[in-house]
Amino acid sequence: MSDLKKMYNTLSQDPFPADMTVRLGEQELTFKKRTWDIEGETKGLRYGENPDQPAALYELVAGGLEFDGVKFRGEGQGLVSALTEENMLQAGKHPGKTNLTDVDNALNILQYLSAKPAAIILKHNNPCGAAWSEEGVGKALENAFQADRIAAFGGAIIVNRPLTMEAVEVIDNAYFEVVAAPAFEEGTLEVLKKRKNLRILQIPGIMNLDKLIGQPFLDIKSLMDGGMVIQFSFRNKILSADDFIPASAEKDGTSYTARTPTKKEADDLLFAWAVEAGVTSNSVIFVRNGVTTAIGTGEQDRVGCVELAVTKARTKYADLLAFEEFKMSIFELKLKAMKDKEAAASLAIIEEKAIRAKGGLIGSVLVSDGFFPFRDGVDICMATGITAIAQPGGSIRDNEIIQAVNEASPQVAMVFTGQRSFKH
Repeated sequence: MSDLKKMYNTLSQDPFPADMTVRLGEQELTFKKRTWDIEGETKGLRYGENPDQPAALYELVAGGLEFDGVKFRGEGQGLVSALTEENMLQAGKHPGKTNLTDVDNALNILQYLSAKPAAIILKHNNPCGAAWSEEGVGKALENAFQADRIAAFGGAIIVNRPLTMEAVEVIDNAYFEVVAAPAFEEGTLEVLKKRKNLRILQIPGIMNLDKLIGQPFLDIKSLMDGGMVIQFSFRNKILSADDFIPASAEKDGTSYTARTPTKKEADDLLFAWAVEAGVTSNSVIFVRNGVTTAIGTGEQDRVGCVELAVTKARTKYADLLAFEEFKMSIFELKLKAMKDKEAAASLAIIEEKAIRAKGGLIGSVLVSDGFFPFRDGVDICMATGITAIAQPGGSIRDNEIIQAVNEASPQVAMVFTGQRSFKH
């Protein structure tokens, strides 16, 4: 084994104690380190974000917090931190931090999506595809996968209904690292377990995620100097389409009002805002018919985030066309096109189709986790053919943003959320 490969197999031992106590004033929380007996070895997390970072997972087992009359999530409500060997239907090696935090962030999103069967595929703690569907969890997963086939490779799948054989067919045709569900229908595990490196988690509490809404957890950010920032976790205020605020503004005595979304647009905006709770800011999300069509994450400027999402959408759309016609990715087709004139001609046709289809974004709605400081980002969004926008509002240029959507033909709808959804 080369020295470089050894870094992924030489793990630091977990030095952390079995118990942890956190005291805030007179209130105290008691945590217990989670360990698992897997293949005769009892230990906790394999490692943290990287193999040379020792890590430990702690479950809250006693105590609770209440500030300003708000009771925090407490003991007995564990999900990822409460996983036992029985929940690990197929474990392989002991889990690492990133696998579990991906699952956790999916649950963070799914708590707002209990109304329909939903599926989230995550990579690096961001959703790359998300969908919900009245047709069932299999259709939701298929749509989530098709939303971004490229990023889904090696991702974590989390669904909010018992996993079906229809969903297993999607999983069996690609490579994933983790599958988590509240339950597994008959016959599904036999198929899934043929993939020996697939971690399979059963988390029954997924069926009760909606009971956590409105109840925060203690969100802790550690600083490089050893300090900590603590905060109430984000609590989504937009739980139904009626919670959106009509977009209006006033400037120099003139009032500006945007078109109200249709029911279909409002439903898609509601879904998109739920997904937004788990996306790293700055971010924008495009959604059509309950499926993400593009997700822009983690950019420093909002217009750059929009441009990135649109560019990625064109690539993903071209990739779907390449796979449907040639059973190869767009990148494989590009490689072949370097030496094959026929492949080069096919590539040109596919890329032209992706441009004409505007990356499949036509008819989508869009949410933004922060307000648009200028209309440039809105104009780029509208050029893709979106029909409605939801954003926090509160910019000194809200009047210009509303003017922009009102000038569009056809007119684009807009509502405010009245809250920002930054996640760092």
